[in-house]
Amino acid sequence: MFKQNILPAIRLTLFCAVFFSGFYTLLIFGIAQTAPNNGKGEIIEHNGKKYYANVGQKFDKDEYFWSRPSAVDYNAAGAGGSNKGPSNPDYLKDVEGRIENFMKHNPSVQKSEIPSDIVTASGAGLDPNISVQAAKVQAQRIASIRKIDISKVNSLIEKSVESPFLGMFGTEKINVLKLNIALNGLE
Repeated sequence: MFKQNILPAIRLTLFCAVFFSGFYTLLIFGIAQTAPNNGKGEIIEHNGKKYYANVGQKFDKDEYFWSRPSAVDYNAAGAGGSNKGPSNPDYLKDVEGRIENFMKHNPSVQKSEIPSDIVTASGAGLDPNISVQAAKVQAQRIASIRKIDISKVNSLIEKSVESPFLGMFGTEKINVLKLNIALNGLE
């Protein structure tokens, strides 16, 4: 029994420990070094400040496109979801509150038009992107507050759309930080 079951299990455990903590880690680190900024993420400088474009930023003022909600209040050191399922009463209460708040600030939008990503947090709570629909439902509010023609806002949204990886992996998305920086450039 020992030679048939336990010894192979010990060997496999040791092999996996060496492979995944040593070789695999070095392989991924090496690949990251070929990425822009050596795998440390995309950094954007704006008005003398540095921002990571691949980490969600908090935008909740009416003159900007709002970010996706965060379960960790946009704290990259404590990334994580709420761990509450879609049937959890507390979670449903949070989402309903976000829907009510969104409708209060976007009175021209019907409840059925609100995309889920603008009222639900992502798994890590730090999603830097929103869907194209989430940007479009905010266009009227932003155009009204900034006194900009809505066609300019919609054109900016269209220019900010990022295609899926290799044209097939994922969905179209818009980076909220980049969109809001471009929005400031419209005025």
